[in-house]
Amino acid sequence: MQLDQTTIEKLAVHLETAELEARDVLKITDEYPQMDWEDAYAIQYAIRERKLARGQKLAGLKMGLTSRAKMKQMGVEAPIFGFLMDYFSRPDGAEIAVKELIHPKIEAEIAFVTKAPLKGPGCNIGHVLAATDFIIPAVEIIDSRYRDFKFDLKSVIADNCSSSRFVTGGRPRKVDEVDLKTLGIVIEKNGEVIATGAGAAVLGHPAASIAMLANMLGERGEEIPAGTFIMTGGATEAYAVEAGDSVTVRYQDIGSVSMRFV
Repeated sequence: MQLDQTTIEKLAVHLETAELEARDVLKITDEYPQMDWEDAYAIQYAIRERKLARGQKLAGLKMGLTSRAKMKQMGVEAPIFGFLMDYFSRPDGAEIAVKELIHPKIEAEIAFVTKAPLKGPGCNIGHVLAATDFIIPAVEIIDSRYRDFKFDLKSVIADNCSSSRFVTGGRPRKVDEVDLKTLGIVIEKNGEVIATGAGAAVLGHPAASIAMLANMLGERGEEIPAGTFIMTGGATEAYAVEAGDSVTVRYQDIGSVSMRFV
């Protein structure tokens, strides 16, 4: 690590305040170019602890930048992970208040819920499928706190991977009831199709995203507990939304998720 604990706590307050007040900031590596990967995750974990200390609950985990389209869009080369809090969650058909956000974008994702713990190293797709209770459609509303959505990988990790809101819906299904690689996804905004994708866009198989997360956490001496909700990452690029937009994402064999931005 390159940053001391005082600086890590200061940056955690800085980024979380930007999230809670819905105002943008410059990427933190502009001021702290020496920060490393450990520093970035230390800041993210400090933000999590601040939320937990206020009585908010952890709702799950998320992987980010898991599709080639998203990596290309963001100009990065490796997936990252973050956390989800209870107040991020919205029900199917919800109204999403844009005044609470800075520059929201939507991502269509396949979410997993585990029934057994997963821990790396050595976690693979087979382990993930055996440990999965069910899958469910999900849409993440990402909202980087960085001005003009411009950041580097360390800055976005510290900012909890742009987490802000997520919506779940559809029909939960067992993993042996669907073909996760070929599962098709259609994104509609205001009644028009704006993107299509498939499960294979997420690291070749969405369960590979969970395995990677387990292995990344294993390097930190952590595991994915049983009963964890995990978003595997966007199957397409992220698409900007604004007040007045209605979004429906349709998932082959597992239903749809809808929301309206107000």
